[in-house]
Amino acid sequence: MPGTPTPREVFTKLLEGIAAGRYTELAGLYAEDAVAEIVFEPIGPRRIEGRAALAERFAQVAAHSPVDLTPANVVVRETDDPELIVAEWDYQVHHRPTGRTFEAANIQVLRVRDGLIVHTRDFHDHLALIAAGGALPQLVAALEGR
Repeated sequence: MPGTPTPREVFTKLLEGIAAGRYTELAGLYAEDAVAEIVFEPIGPRRIEGRAALAERFAQVAAHSPVDLTPANVVVRETDDPELIVAEWDYQVHHRPTGRTFEAANIQVLRVRDGLIVHTRDFHDHLALIAAGGALPQLVAALEGR
């Protein structure tokens, strides 16, 4: 389709939206039946199905995220599959409540069809975010089922 965004362009819109804190707009980049797999999520859902569920998740992040994220070192790798890219980047993270700043690594495998994300496998450094926020005791308690 002429004018349909490429996977790289869709990923760029996603990253720009996250960096600008426009979380409520992000679900519009996903297909109705999209699937997002958050492989290393320590306690939350590791699989989110559907644009509506993703919109809900993004709304939660918008309401509760204590961090500002600035992408750096972004590398997007094309594959022999025109729908599939692999993106690698770091977030320069500013944790507002503590004032801490640090870097968190990310990899995302994105499948984009007709200009919309249909599937992602996300590999984010959740532990760095949890540790910087001083929430390791809460993570341990959650993992132990308390």
